[in-house]
Amino acid sequence: MRRSQTERPRIGAQFIDLWLMQLSNWRWSWRAMVVTGIFAPMMSIAALGAFAHGRGQEALTYVLTGSILLSLMFENQNKVAQNFAFMKAMGTLDFLGTLPVRRYMVILATVLAFFVLSAPALVVTLLLGSTLLGVGLSVSWLVLVVVPLCVLPLAGIGAVIGVLARTQEESSSFTLLVTMLLLFFGPVFIPASRLPPWLLTVSHISPTTYAASALRQVLVGPVTGRLWIDLLVLAVLSAVTLWFAGSRMQWKAN
Repeated sequence: MRRSQTERPRIGAQFIDLWLMQLSNWRWSWRAMVVTGIFAPMMSIAALGAFAHGRGQEALTYVLTGSILLSLMFENQNKVAQNFAFMKAMGTLDFLGTLPVRRYMVILATVLAFFVLSAPALVVTLLLGSTLLGVGLSVSWLVLVVVPLCVLPLAGIGAVIGVLARTQEESSSFTLLVTMLLLFFGPVFIPASRLPPWLLTVSHISPTTYAASALRQVLVGPVTGRLWIDLLVLAVLSAVTLWFAGSRMQWKAN
């Protein structure tokens, strides 16, 4: 009992220190975050919205939630991949591995740091995008559960790419490729009724399919029973990707 009581503060202190370290390391990158987290999604809203107007409210809703997901991918999946590739190249992961620090604390602290940093871009994209497209919002309290579960599997994929990539350049190239595949191989920007059957079949293995569905339900409505399936799949994918990223990290500490 004494051991468990002393372990918890130590774990909590590890997590907070690592989280603050990641926040302080990336506080200077706000200019890039404005471009990738706000400007790029707003450009997709303006461009795709021009084609979606006149095709009904459903098409506009898909453009809005797809662009929000694009913002989350740029600011979480891509940034996490870049960060782990950088730490690997600079020897930071090797250094942390020699300390009494749990590898999963490093992963979770990194994911949370970039999630916090991406929050302003998410809010701006949602408010400006809904105004530009004329999409009425009906935000459910479940958004507090949905958004983190949308971020976790994406950040987990980013962590896997960053850990496995041999160089930073390889990480950046592969992350961009994965981002494009996840965004366009499924009903993210385009309604499922307008996609070919083979693409719908492939989309069932993509986390963005379930993330986009969940976002549409909690941001525009209505919330249906499909939401719980989406959340279950996102939770499973989060656990698998984060576990796999941790298992591939070389770690000397116990």
